[in-house]
Amino acid sequence: MYILKCSDDSYYTGSTIKLGERVDQHQNGFGANYTKTRLPVKLVYYEEYPRIDLAFNREKQVQGWSRKKKEALINGNYESLPGLSRAKDKSN
Repeated sequence: MYILKCSDDSYYTGSTIKLGERVDQHQNGFGANYTKTRLPVKLVYYEEYPRIDLAFNREKQVQGWSRKKKEALINGNYESLPGLSRAKDKSN
């Protein structure tokens, strides 16, 4: 699972079995449609998993996170992650 920082300062989260090749694909405009219009991109974080399905599940988890929570992960501020969870609407 990896996180790229795009030229517009946004983050892209993905998963792959060949990280270096995938980052090169993104950088050369052959990655996701999202990154094609936001080049150049920079790899800012990655995690390794023994199976691609585990990486994909983590990708989906992180994609749902707020920008602040992603930045805490990228910066290694693991202790702040629980406090950055999105609050549920308590009006229901």
